[in-house]
Amino acid sequence: MASKAINDCFGHCEELVRRGDKDRFLASLFAPGDKRRYIFAIYAFNLEIARIRDVVSDALPGEMRLQWWRDALSGCGHGEVSRHPVAAALMETVERCDLSCEPFMELIEARSFDIYDETMLTTTHLEAYARATSSVPMSLAASVLGAGECSWTSSMIRHGGTAYAVTGLLRALPFHASCGQIFLPEDVMARHGVRREDVLAGKASPELDAALGELRGLARQHLDEAGTCIRGICKQAVPAVLPIALVRPYLDRMEKPDFQPFQEKCVVPQWRRQWTLWRAAHRASVC
Repeated sequence: MASKAINDCFGHCEELVRRGDKDRFLASLFAPGDKRRYIFAIYAFNLEIARIRDVVSDALPGEMRLQWWRDALSGCGHGEVSRHPVAAALMETVERCDLSCEPFMELIEARSFDIYDETMLTTTHLEAYARATSSVPMSLAASVLGAGECSWTSSMIRHGGTAYAVTGLLRALPFHASCGQIFLPEDVMARHGVRREDVLAGKASPELDAALGELRGLARQHLDEAGTCIRGICKQAVPAVLPIALVRPYLDRMEKPDFQPFQEKCVVPQWRRQWTLWRAAHRASVC
């Protein structure tokens, strides 16, 4: 692909992430300039498959879109792959950064859950989903930055990415419920007596508060585990793991006595997020 054309594809990815995933966009600005475009391509791909449920009418076209990405990554796609700006940038990223396609396939497989109206069976299933959808993109970004072989970094990403994803799912509870989807594990709901129909109806209750509290505790456990790894991670990996620094402010907001999960968004002002990321980047202290 001509230089201008591929540059336009990378520019499209950057704009997509800037508009659709502001936390990762802000964190990526701390990456070296020559690596940033590849990170944006990975995060843009993540956005593309995360939004499939929002743009399809039922599961079949959703599965077809996921299969399109599988074919593109495996080299079985047709000419239209090069005309898709995110796919073109991603293929360039995989080649230039010598990335394995296996993590991308893992991410696609996890996202197949999104297109069905099912609940998570257990917290173990939730943690696996969180690792695939959050830790995997962080790990790929770390590989682009040259830190893919660092065991401390990998451990931090495994736990920190899980914490970030669980927190994100709790923040998105009202949106998912309005779409007929529940990410709260069935074992947690059963333990606290939460009814599926009440969640879908956006009905708050002490039982739901207890279930959400347990899941916030799960996120904090993983955040604490990630924190034990911070001193050993590769410094060049910091831009990849920076979003983890935002987990605690989001959890703190949801734990305020006046917070109503179905009546307000869990929002941390952008200036505070930028300050948190800047401080974490310069102190290399994410958790």
